[in-house]
Amino acid sequence: MNLIIWLVVGGVIGWLASLAMKTDGQQGVFLNIVVGIVGAALGGLLISPLVGVGTINQDAFSLGALFVSFLGAVILLAVVNLFRRGTVR
Repeated sequence: MNLIIWLVVGGVIGWLASLAMKTDGQQGVFLNIVVGIVGAALGGLLISPLVGVGTINQDAFSLGALFVSFLGAVILLAVVNLFRRGTVR
């Protein structure tokens, strides 16, 4: 059951991050899930030590964990846009 919640929340976070970065038309459901989960891992590495809040990958389901995971997904999409287009957007 934990895996299903992880996939759903990762998909929602990836979808919201793609809306914020205006890349939603290029991504499908699978890529939204990947962006959400990988972005949460990136947020766990970069942002979590600074603010002291876990991510969805660390079984911390709170508003702070969702926000850190969202910021990680936005950073991931910004880096991908930088390499693909030459601009963060």
